[in-house]
Amino acid sequence: MAKNRKKKGPSPRTKTDVRSTAEKKQDKTNIIMTVVGVAVLVLVIALIIVLIVTSLGDNNTSQNPENGSASTESIAFDINKNYIADIDIKDYGTITVALNSKAAPITVENFVKLASSGFYDNLTFHRIIEGFMMQGGDPNGDGTGGSDETIYGEFSANGYDNPLKHSRGTISMARSAASMNSASSQFFIVQQDASSLDGEYAAFGEVTDGMDIVDKICSEAEPIDNNGLIATKKQPVINSIKIRTADTTE
Repeated sequence: MAKNRKKKGPSPRTKTDVRSTAEKKQDKTNIIMTVVGVAVLVLVIALIIVLIVTSLGDNNTSQNPENGSASTESIAFDINKNYIADIDIKDYGTITVALNSKAAPITVENFVKLASSGFYDNLTFHRIIEGFMMQGGDPNGDGTGGSDETIYGEFSANGYDNPLKHSRGTISMARSAASMNSASSQFFIVQQDASSLDGEYAAFGEVTDGMDIVDKICSEAEPIDNNGLIATKKQPVINSIKIRTADTTE
């Protein structure tokens, strides 16, 4: 007599497999929702950061906390105008320089633009050699820095006719030995005649008042190497360089 056989239902294994598949689908759905949620949160945070940075940038435009001076709008350069630079040096006084736009228009325009924008405020004279010159205008304070731009060298060795000589009181642009068109923001004031520089560097004006300040700074300088580098804490500080035209007063 045949034994009664019970009809088998779905095995526990099969049932478990069905349940696991459903759970896995749910897990995937949960993961996708979580990823989407995180992505949205990241985007929101990024947007907030952008808004904050933009706001800070707008505030920094009016005043630079690093040099503590309000920036000013750059002066529109006019080659037919005679510009004067008043270089105010902390603890020393003001050196007044008449800029020569006719002799070196590119150089003067660059200097006027940088000075009127507040670029030189709180920079220093980092290189001083008594009996020769004092050099400054480097953001790095060691002779390696400059502004974001370099300019064409307006001197005879570079094919440009510049009649200005490097006599006592002349202001001229520093540059690297590697390129005649590497002048940027660094400038120097000649303390004593230096004819060896004629035709090799772009002279662009002369001191009309304050050579006694140049002499005092040079005499008090204490270079720490043979190239005239001054220790950072002892570098004379440029409070500001103000630009005006010859028909305006201080």
